[in-house]
Amino acid sequence: MKDFLLIFRSLEHDGPSASPEEMQANLKLWMDWFGSIAAQNKLSDRGNRLAHDGKVVRPGQVITDGPYTEIKESIGGYIIVKAESLEEAAAIAGSCPILLEGGNVEVREIAI
Repeated sequence: MKDFLLIFRSLEHDGPSASPEEMQANLKLWMDWFGSIAAQNKLSDRGNRLAHDGKVVRPGQVITDGPYTEIKESIGGYIIVKAESLEEAAAIAGSCPILLEGGNVEVREIAI
C-alpha cells in the first residue's frame, strides 16, 4: 500500500455562520467519514484542520499575510490514507463531506 495526501479545499465566503445544530451535523458527517476509512484500516494519519491565519514566505525573505488571500479557495485541512493506487485514493476522497458544501479534495501520492 502507498500513502496518499487528501487536501480539503473549500470556497471562501462571507455568508452567515452555521447554526450550532448545523455545525454539529457537519462534524458528525466528518467523524463518520473518518471512522469509515479507519474501519477499513486505510487511515494512515488522521491529519488536522488548519487555522485560517498564516504567512507566505517568498524568495528574498518577503513575508506576507496568507495563505493566498488572492484566491477564492482555501485549504481547510488534510488526512493521509493508505491505498493501492491513485484511483483507489480518489474513490476514498469521493465520499468526503466537503463535496456536499461545494468544496473539493486534491489527492496526491506521497513520494518517498
